[in-house]
Amino acid sequence: MGLRGRERLFCLLAGAMPALAFPPFGILPGLAGFGLLLSQLDRDDPKPRWAAFRRGWLAGLGYFGVSTCWVVEPFLVDARTYAWMAPFALVLMATGLAVFWGLAGLIYRTFRPNAAWRRCLVFAGALAGMEWLRGHVFTGFPWDLPGEVWKSGTAPSQLASVIGAYGLTFVTLALAACSAAFWDRKDRGDRIWAGLVILAGLAGLYGWGSLRLAEARPPEVTAPVIRLVQANIDQKTKWRAENLDMIFATYLDLTTRPGARTPDVVVWPEGALPAVIDDLLQPGSPYLSRLTLALKPGQTLMMGANRAGYGPEGQTLYFNSLVALRREVTGELSLSGVYDKHRLVPFGEFLPLGRLAGQVGLRSLVHMPEDFTPGPSPKIMTLPGLPALQPLICYEALFPGFMAEARALGGHRPDWILNVSNDAWFGSTSGPWQHLNMAGYRAIEEGLPLARATPTGVTVMLDAYGRAVGGHRLGLGSLGIIDAPLPRALGPTPYSRWGDRFLFLMLIGSALLAGYKDFFIGLRKA
Repeated sequence: MGLRGRERLFCLLAGAMPALAFPPFGILPGLAGFGLLLSQLDRDDPKPRWAAFRRGWLAGLGYFGVSTCWVVEPFLVDARTYAWMAPFALVLMATGLAVFWGLAGLIYRTFRPNAAWRRCLVFAGALAGMEWLRGHVFTGFPWDLPGEVWKSGTAPSQLASVIGAYGLTFVTLALAACSAAFWDRKDRGDRIWAGLVILAGLAGLYGWGSLRLAEARPPEVTAPVIRLVQANIDQKTKWRAENLDMIFATYLDLTTRPGARTPDVVVWPEGALPAVIDDLLQPGSPYLSRLTLALKPGQTLMMGANRAGYGPEGQTLYFNSLVALRREVTGELSLSGVYDKHRLVPFGEFLPLGRLAGQVGLRSLVHMPEDFTPGPSPKIMTLPGLPALQPLICYEALFPGFMAEARALGGHRPDWILNVSNDAWFGSTSGPWQHLNMAGYRAIEEGLPLARATPTGVTVMLDAYGRAVGGHRLGLGSLGIIDAPLPRALGPTPYSRWGDRFLFLMLIGSALLAGYKDFFIGLRKA
């Protein structure tokens, strides 16, 4: 293999290594791949900027090829219709997302400073800035931000309460970039310097995070008990019309199981039933009467459901919703709240290209007559007798700062987060574990407990530090329930108050480190 071939291999490896550091793999030494990428970007070339773009893009291809390999699984649920799309989905997703890394390489190489320590920070700024952009442009797709590589609830993850997942991305990249001294076979002094910086940084992350975790307190005695239901209904089974009664009966059985204390809230996951909820709750429906009898007076069911509505011209619209149903002391079942998913999954719940995509045979994966319609801006739900909650339906849990708009509109802060998701789409791939990890970062950033229910796993109650309460969770392929008292909410975190301002300060500092003189040197070399 020639030199050019080795360079390609090294760049792909530089991206694949950190992708393997995420759950469920957890190979944290893989973060040294960012140092390998930096060493490749520093190589001399006749056209260094475009070579840096290609190297960054190849590294991104390796990173996203590994971290989003689960994307093929949803297309295999209805393999006869969608299987042909699976390889295209993975290739297009990985190659498209890799462009952000290519641009980061281009920016770094253009304004690369001379000093090695400044290069690490400028590299971190370029890639962290592009990762922030990845989470915001078009519809945004912040899956597996480098800062979320630390398992949610561990000491290093706690820094997200101050600077958020994007800020932790900058810190993680800066530390990992120091390993470039080992890849480049620098002199012994450079390797010692780099090793000391990495050790000091890790000591700071683990030390400060451990002190924060030591402040945790148990739930209040009067806290409501939340029952999280996992019925273990896979996606292929769910959408067979003849299985509706079996699925409904399974959820009812789990809902009515005796526990140490009667739950105040029962949670069914996203799209729990293979039907439009409006049809099931019609007066006289046997499903309505069975559901009413399954709940005790004063109990609330939070059900992930597909529901129908009407547009301004009378057309039928479909929503991916969280519906709150409460059994009153009079014995009746009342609708006490509805949240319609605001941020939908492109190609999964709607087609960005609309009719044009439909004309070439494409359609979203949603099992509905039409694509879902996005709900209004996210809002806090206030329900009778319960602490205020912020719903996050599936994909919405990926986005740092998603709850800021709801706080601004509602004028107050929720007491907990409820995340219902349908990770059955991912099968037994790495997707459900990574999705859980990202959801845990929303709890850390906001300082709020997070209850999470999925049909096939992973279902868990997380405290405000992103840790599983009691260490209990329902893994992939498990059937059961979790009854847990709602953990305490913490006071507003720095991140919940100031959002990504810390990240922007770090990006500005990174840009300044390139230096006035180096800026013009970089332009001249380009």
